[in-house]
Amino acid sequence: MGQNPCHLQRVASLSASVEAHRTAPYLWPCLSQQYLSVVEQREPLADRPVIKRKRPMPELPEVETVKEGIRPAMSGKIIAKAEVNRPDLRWPFPENMADRLTGSRVTALRRRSKYILVDLDSGETLLIHLGMSGRMLVSGQKIGAFHHPHPAPAKHDHVVLHMDDDSRVTFNDARRFGAMDLMPTAAQEDHWLIRDIGPEPLGNSFDEDYLAAKLKGRNTPIKSALLDQRIVAGLGNIYVCEVLYRAGIHPARKAGKISSKRVASLVPLIRQVLTEAIAAGGSSLRDYRQSDGELGYFQHVFQVYDREGAACLTPDCDRKIRRIVQSGRSSFFCPQCQR
Repeated sequence: MGQNPCHLQRVASLSASVEAHRTAPYLWPCLSQQYLSVVEQREPLADRPVIKRKRPMPELPEVETVKEGIRPAMSGKIIAKAEVNRPDLRWPFPENMADRLTGSRVTALRRRSKYILVDLDSGETLLIHLGMSGRMLVSGQKIGAFHHPHPAPAKHDHVVLHMDDDSRVTFNDARRFGAMDLMPTAAQEDHWLIRDIGPEPLGNSFDEDYLAAKLKGRNTPIKSALLDQRIVAGLGNIYVCEVLYRAGIHPARKAGKISSKRVASLVPLIRQVLTEAIAAGGSSLRDYRQSDGELGYFQHVFQVYDREGAACLTPDCDRKIRRIVQSGRSSFFCPQCQR
C-alpha cells in the first residue's frame, strides 16, 4: 500500500503559501488561516473528545522552530550577563554555569535530535532540552515586526541570558522537566545524552537502506521502533502517528514483518511530515510556544493524532479514528486504511 491520497490535495494547497511565508516567520498568523481553510470540512477542534493524556514532549519540529526563533537574538552576540535563578531543573545545573556563560560569544546554534546546542567561543557548548513545558522566549529588543507577549509566569524564568544588544533569551519551565548542561564542544558526541542517538531524519545518512537494515528482524511494533532514538533522532509520538497513517501501516505491526517496499516509503514520508510541521511552526497542544510566544499551527492539519472517534479523512473510508495505548503512549490510526 502506498501513500494515502487524502493528504495530497491538502499538501498542494499549502505548499505555495508555506513557500511564500518560509522566510517571514512573523506572518504565520496569516498562514494559519490557510491551514484552517483546507480543513474546513473537518470537525472543529473544540468538538473533539477531551481525553486526559500525558503532556506531549516537544519533538523535532518544535525544537527546530525554537532554535531558529532564538537565532536572531543569539547568533554572533555576546552573553553580557547570565542569570541562573535556581540550582537545578530535571538535573542539577553545571557548576558555575552563570559565570561560564557570561562574556561568551555565541558562534553557532544547532539541533541534535530534541536538543538545542549553542556553541560558544569559550570552547563549550550549552545543551538545552525543553522537557514538557520548557520555553525559550525572546524579549527586550524586538527581533522582528511581530512579537507576542508570552503568558508564561515570570516565577518560572529559571535561566535568563542578557545579550549585548539588550535582547533577552529566557528559559521558562513551569514543570521543571527541562535541562541545561555545558560540555566541551570538541567532545560533544561523547555527552551521555547524545552519544547513542541515531541519524537525523532530515540528513543524508538516514535513507531507505539504513532504515531497512535497522528494522530487519525486529519483533517490536513499528511505532516503537520509530520512536527509538537510537534508530532515528527526534521523532516523537505525534509525528510517528501521522507518518504511519500516510504510509498505511498499522502502528502495532511488527517492524521486521513490513515489506521492503513499505519500509522504503517511510523515509520520504518522515521527511515530508517533519518538513511540513517545521514550516507550520510545530504543534501547540498544551504548553508549546514558539520563541516569540506564538502558537504552532500543525495541529490544525493532524490527520489522525488526537482525533479519536472522528471520521477518517481518506476518501471513501467510512471508519473512525481509533486509539490504542502502546508502551504508555496513545497511538491514533484508521483500522481500515492502516494494515
